[in-house]
Amino acid sequence: MNVLFDTNVVLDVLLDRKPFVHDSAQVLALVERGAIIGSLCATTVTTLFYLCGRALDAQQARAQVGTLLQLFDIAPVNRLVLGDALAAAFADYEDAVLHEAARHAGCQAIVTRNVRDFCAASLPIYTPAEFLLARQG
Repeated sequence: MNVLFDTNVVLDVLLDRKPFVHDSAQVLALVERGAIIGSLCATTVTTLFYLCGRALDAQQARAQVGTLLQLFDIAPVNRLVLGDALAAAFADYEDAVLHEAARHAGCQAIVTRNVRDFCAASLPIYTPAEFLLARQG
């Protein structure tokens, strides 16, 4: 199963954001173990670099992004993705881009802490906790 992870889930782990880090780390560990294929939207990677650079420093941000690039597939953002995102019924364009990148990359689900932002999604949307429960059932 190929799962695209929203920026907030990865940031929970990279920045040790309580109380979210536990479930987010468990879901990302599935990628590390090879139990699922993890994908990140290309725009997520640049956002993560920027935010980690501000919260940590540039050297740590480079190291974190380097690790992510080794573990995750990248869902490209191109003209088709951007155009489809414009036509999608999402309130937020950034969420629409993430969804369309996931869809075009063949992902089967998205894991985010902002499920309500994806009410127009055609893919299944899970919180980290919901995804872990679904994998058990």
